[in-house]
Amino acid sequence: MTMVTMLAFAAHPGPWRDGGDPPAWWPVFPIGFGLFWVAVAVGAFWLLRRRSAPADPRAGARAVLAERYARGEIDEDEYRSRLVVLG
Repeated sequence: MTMVTMLAFAAHPGPWRDGGDPPAWWPVFPIGFGLFWVAVAVGAFWLLRRRSAPADPRAGARAVLAERYARGEIDEDEYRSRLVVLG
């Protein structure tokens, strides 16, 4: 390309700047961009929430009970009776 051709191409105002209107579908891009970032934020929140919440709350209680039994804070009878209560 010659320098004159490149300058003429760069100086061209575009298809809708010389009296025409922009395309009717132009709002699709900003709305889509906003929805994309909302989806990213919701997905991140969901992943963090899912990761931090225990799947079974009784599993944590059983683990604490087993730790107390292993340390000798409770005896076997108390461990078994509390384990039955937990279900």
